[in-house]
Amino acid sequence: MAPRRFDPDRRDRIIDAALDVIAAQGVAGASHRKIAEQAGVPLGSMTYHFASMDQLLTEAFRRFGNSIADRFDQQLGQATDVDGARLAVVDLIHLDLLDSQRDLVLTHELYTLAARKPAFRQITRDWMARSRRALGLHFDPETCRMLDALIEGLFIHAALDTEPHDRATTVEAVARITTPYHHPARTAH
Repeated sequence: MAPRRFDPDRRDRIIDAALDVIAAQGVAGASHRKIAEQAGVPLGSMTYHFASMDQLLTEAFRRFGNSIADRFDQQLGQATDVDGARLAVVDLIHLDLLDSQRDLVLTHELYTLAARKPAFRQITRDWMARSRRALGLHFDPETCRMLDALIEGLFIHAALDTEPHDRATTVEAVARITTPYHHPARTAH
């Protein structure tokens, strides 16, 4: 009997491979066999490290969501004022998110999975909460919800639209959402 090979990074490689397979073939195209092949591990490693495909998908999508949220934390944490935060949001949209076809596909695969299987909605809720906390360093909670929706909406449009998204339009949208508005009926008193 061959000695067991010590491979402390195997589990992490499987999770990363799962994301690669999902990005290339979707959740529906992901199988234990394809992921094991992508990770360069024996097929038996899949069931050794993960009780089910749902457990693997949960950990893979949680890793993906955290990596995006980490970028939000970093970019918005570096902003020193509201103008810097606005620019950070625009950069997150155009330089980090919309430039990555892989991230677009993974995001939509997660949304679809969460829409079909409520157990995966906790991943999207946790991701939104982290994004809003990062935005909350500079904006009030209502504005954070609007900015988060703008970011998600642009992500959906970018995945489906055939025209590239204009940065100037995003700059204007972020400015409109983040500029305090005083409703005439409320200030007339």
